[in-house]
Parts: sequence; structure tokens; C-alpha cells
Amino acid sequence: MTEFHPNALCFGEEFPATGAPCLVHVEGHGLTVTVLSDADAGERRSESVPFSELTVSAGGLDHDQLVATWRGPTGQRTLYLKNPDVIRAFRQGAPDHLTIPLERAAEQVRQVRQRHRMVWSIVGGALLASVLGLWFGSDRLVELAVDRIPIEWERKLGESAYYDFLARQEVMKDGPAVTAVTEMTHRLTDPIPKNPYPFEITVVKSDVINAFALPGGYIVVFTGLMKKAESPEEVAGVLAHELNHVLQRHGLERIVKQLGFVAVVSIVLGNPPGLGGVMKQLGVELMTLKFGRAQEVEADLTGLQLLHRAKIDPSGMITFFQRLAEKDQGRVEWLSTHPMSSARADRLKVELADMPKQIPEPFTFDWTKVRATLGGHAGGSP
Repeated sequence: MTEFHPNALCFGEEFPATGAPCLVHVEGHGLTVTVLSDADAGERRSESVPFSELTVSAGGLDHDQLVATWRGPTGQRTLYLKNPDVIRAFRQGAPDHLTIPLERAAEQVRQVRQRHRMVWSIVGGALLASVLGLWFGSDRLVELAVDRIPIEWERKLGESAYYDFLARQEVMKDGPAVTAVTEMTHRLTDPIPKNPYPFEITVVKSDVINAFALPGGYIVVFTGLMKKAESPEEVAGVLAHELNHVLQRHGLERIVKQLGFVAVVSIVLGNPPGLGGVMKQLGVELMTLKFGRAQEVEADLTGLQLLHRAKIDPSGMITFFQRLAEKDQGRVEWLSTHPMSSARADRLKVELADMPKQIPEPFTFDWTKVRATLGGHAGGSP
């Protein structure tokens, strides 16, 4: 079998969130798109797409890619073409009805490149150095970039990674544990003023003591976390922490930092849609994001405030973290990605002491029965 040399990236419902490398040939009738359907077996699947079914536009980080879309057997597919030879062949072979869209795409490329030249000529060496200093010394530029990214765009990014992850897990769709987490979630999110996120929280059956948040309001809670918690208030404390990673857009901030300086400047200058192709390829990396210390502290403090507004005993957050840290000397998996120092615990105690006193409202479910349905304690008793 001949060696497979992809020259484009294809996105669709049946492909991973990162896209599928593919080989594109321009034929007289349209495009022939070949994708490796099984990386291990090396099987290839080809699809013939007539020019009549294609729509084209400019896209990619710098609008230097030709984006072709069509309706495939399983839904919409999007093809990102960056190879100059393929783009040239496409322009030469395309019929008249694609001439105007192709010219419009070419004009977008020229405008973006001209704008980049103007920006860099105005900025100059001295200003560039000062902006670089801002990049390395402050998060302000990242915050400006994140503010320009719409919530809907952020949700699409988190959604891809979320469902890719769940496809490989044993998801609990009903039962006491799901009912309990649903009640906690409503208690926590209902008091949030002008909440832009329709939070979606899933319970995954696993002994891992963990919970994590993805951009856009997608949160996963592992049953191992619930088995380890001695009270629902402890789980609610973890949920409040994760919810605030979303509300504060911490995941999006980490992604923007990973994209780098040029991408951040591109967003700040008003070109967030141009990052679509790059962001789609970051789906897998979302699962390994680690928040910074300042972000963790912010999620702690705002999470504590969220618990207080929901009339859930905020001390549960502190006691759960303390027990894990003391028991496992900071080596528990949840703590390995969410470092919990004694200083952070002390800070939460001070914050809690300054909050107005109130009588917490208990949950409606029996936590002992909920834990019993999960099969005991994860990792032994605290």
C-alpha cells in the first residue's frame, strides 16, 4: 500500500474533535477526499464531492486557508486547505458559481495580510518589546483576548472535548447519585445572577477521586469523589470550585495562553473567528489543562461565596480538601491537578469567618444511601 501523505484537515461528526488528516485531490467534477478510517489497520475511505455541493470561504488563524464545507452522509463536513498547490488547483478547476466566493476569500486574505503589515509597522520594535513585556509580566492581554470570545464559541470548543471524553467512559444516566448531583447543581447555579452558561454536569463511574470543568459549562464528576466525601456539602464544595472555573473562564484563559502571543494579538485586534481552525485542534489538550495557582485561589474564594449564596454549608469545601491533603500528603489525583496547600485552606477559613452567619438548608436526599449505591469508599476511609 502506498504511503499516505495528508494535505488537509477534515472535520465532521464522525471525526475526532481535533479533526482527521486527509488527502485531497482536485478532479474535473470536484474533490476526492481520502481519510484513514482506521489508523492501526491503515484502511482508507474516499468520498467524492461535486463542486455543486461545496461552499467556500477563507478561514484559519490568519485567514490564509481555504475552507470548503458540504453536507456529508452523517452531517456537515468542513475541510481546511492550506497546501498552495491544492488551493491553486481548486481555483483553476472550480466552476463559475464558485468564482465570486473564491474571489471574496482571496480578498479577505489580502485584507488580513495588509492589516497585519500595518499593525506591525506601526507597533515597531519598541512597542513590540513593551507588549511582549506585558505578555510575560501580566495577564491583562489574555483577559482582553478572552473578553472578545463569545460564549457560544467557547461552548462549542468545550462541547467537542466533553463528548469525546464521555464516549470512552461509563456514564451514569440515572440513580441516586445522579439525582443528588443534579440537586446540588440546581442549588448552586440558581442564585447566579445573569448566568450565561447552561451548565451540563455528568456523573462518570470511576474510582478516580476527581472532578473537572471544561470551557462553556461542561463538568464531569467521578463517583470516586462521591464515595470519598463524607457529606453532600463536601461534594457541593468541589462542584462550586469547578463551576467557578467556568464562570471565571479559566479554561479559556489557559487555552489563549497556549495559543501564544500572535494569536492573542489577533483576537485583541478583532479577529476571534479566525482562530476557529486552531481551536478545533485543541480539543484533546483541553483534557490536560492545568490551572494556575491564582486561578485555583480565585475558584476557591468565589466557590465559597457561591456556596454561601446557595445556603449550603461552605465548611464542607474546606474539610474535604483538608482530609485529602492530610491522608495522602497531597498525592491524591484530584489534588495533583488542584494543588491544595495549608495556606489555601487557612485563607478559606479566614474568608468564611468574614461571611455573614446563616443557617444552611439541608439537601433533600439521604447521603448515606447515595454512597451505599456507589459501592463503598474510594481509596479507603479518610
